[in-house]
Amino acid sequence: VQLVESGGVLVQAGAFLRLSCAASGFILDDYAIGWFRQAPGKEREGVSCINIRDGNTYYANSVKGRFTISRDNTKNTLYLQMDSLKPEDTAIYVCAAGPSSSCVYNRGPESTNFGSWGQGTQVTVSS
Repeated sequence: VQLVESGGVLVQAGAFLRLSCAASGFILDDYAIGWFRQAPGKEREGVSCINIRDGNTYYANSVKGRFTISRDNTKNTLYLQMDSLKPEDTAIYVCAAGPSSSCVYNRGPESTNFGSWGQGTQVTVSS
């Protein structure tokens, strides 16, 4: 099981980015994928997740309306579309896989429920 993130770069406030999470060694269909971020000096935050089986998604209040999680079945890849970026979005973004029950639409993803993690990609938003 391997997850590889990409797409993180330095952008200005108001810009958009799309992060990718490429999965290999397993099929996404029976899993939940979560996007977490960690900024220096702050706790890890679960910003979004998707239950691949039923399609339910979750977004943290801090990103709701600006971020969108999606998947490409043909590429076994998840995406996090991030619009209207703010300096406070600056963090290392990591995707993780866990059982389907790890993502519930009305509850933020708990990192302890996700067993496979990528290395992360740095997103920096300048003001």
